[in-house]
Amino acid sequence: MNVPILDNRTARHLFLARHGLATRPSGPGKGADLKGVIDNLGFVQVDSVNTFARAHDLILWSRRQQYRPKALQHLLHRDRQVFEHWTHDASIIPIESFAHWRLRFQRDAVRMEERWKEWRRGDFTAKIDAVLRRIADHGHCTSGQVGEGEERGSGGWWDWHPSKTALEYLWRSGQVSVVRRDGFTKVYDLTERVIPADHLNRRHHPEETIDWCCTGALDRLGFATSGELAAFWDHITPAEAKAWCTTALADHRIIEVDVEGVDGKLRRSFAWPDVMDLNVGTPTPRLRILSPFDPALRDRKRAERLFGFHYRIEIFVPEAKRKYGYYVFPVMEGDRLIGRIDMKREDGVLAIRAFWPEQGVRMGTGRVQALETELERAAVFGGCEGVRFYEGWLRQDR
Repeated sequence: MNVPILDNRTARHLFLARHGLATRPSGPGKGADLKGVIDNLGFVQVDSVNTFARAHDLILWSRRQQYRPKALQHLLHRDRQVFEHWTHDASIIPIESFAHWRLRFQRDAVRMEERWKEWRRGDFTAKIDAVLRRIADHGHCTSGQVGEGEERGSGGWWDWHPSKTALEYLWRSGQVSVVRRDGFTKVYDLTERVIPADHLNRRHHPEETIDWCCTGALDRLGFATSGELAAFWDHITPAEAKAWCTTALADHRIIEVDVEGVDGKLRRSFAWPDVMDLNVGTPTPRLRILSPFDPALRDRKRAERLFGFHYRIEIFVPEAKRKYGYYVFPVMEGDRLIGRIDMKREDGVLAIRAFWPEQGVRMGTGRVQALETELERAAVFGGCEGVRFYEGWLRQDR
C-alpha cells in the first residue's frame, strides 16, 4: 500500500494550526478564552528567565495579545482551572488532566527514591514526614520555610538541603501542590487543599492514561513518530508509545504518512486517518515574537526539519563564544521563522540589541516596519515606555 505524502508546506500549516499560530492573536486572553488556549496547547512551560517576559506569559501573549499575566494567575490561584506540575519541565496544565498525572506521580516517586539519595546532599527521605506534617499542621509554605537549622548549601539543585529536597519530592509525587507563586517562588500546600474534589478523586487505569497521552499528543502535533508522542508530555515510555501506535495502526485508528521536511527528505510518521483531507488554510502573515520555549519550538529537531530553523539557547555558553546572545527570541512571519532578536528591558525601555534574519530573508521596508510595529506592541506588554534600537541592530550581512 502506498503511504501518502504530507508535503512540507501542508505539514507546516497543520503544525502551526495545532499550536494556535495560524490565526491572528486576537481575543480577550482571560477567563474561558485563556483556558481554551491552554487546553488546545495541552500545557504551557514555565521558566524563570525574565529578560523581557517569562516564557509562559510570552507564549500566551503570542496567541492573545490582550493577555496580561494576572489573567493566568486568576486561572491558577483563584479559579483552579489549571495546575502546575512537570511535563518535560515545570508547566501550567489544564485541571482536567490532573487525574492522568497520577501515573506520573507514581513513577516519579520511584525514580526519586532510587536516584536522589545519590544526587542530593543528605538523606531527604528522613525529612519527608516532618515536612508533610509541617504543612498539614501550619499551612502552606515555601522551600525557604522548611529545614530550619539545616545547612543551606549553594542553592543549586544538586546541593539542596534535605528538607527542600523532601518538599520537591512531595510535589513531584503529588502529595503537595503549588497553591500559588509569590514572585517566582512556589508556595505549596496539601494537594487535597488545592485540587478541586472532582479532579482529585478521579482515577484512571495506566492503560487509559497511556491512550490519553498518545491521542492528546497526536491531536496537538498533527503527525508524529512514536518517539515524538512519548516525548510530548514526557509522561510515558517510548516503548509504551510504540506499542500504542502498533495497536492503533492495526485497529485503523491511525495511518502512516511520510512527512516532507524543508530539505525534501521524508520522515515516516503517524497521523489521524483524515489528515490528508484537512483544509487548515494558510496561516496569517502576521509577524510575531515567540518565546524560546514556545510549544512550536520546544522540539528543536522537529522545528529544524519543518522550518529549517536551527535554534539553541546560549545562556550557558560563555559570552565570548555566543553566536547570537544570552537569550534571543525567535521571530515568525506567517509560516516561516525569519530570524531571531536580542532584546531586553533596559532602563524602562525595550532595548533592541540585534536582529539576525535567517539566510535568504530580505529585510525590506515593509518587513522592517512590521517588526518595529510588533516590537512596539511587545514593549506595551512588557511594561516598557518605548523601544530603543542600538546602532547597527539590523544585521543584514548574512
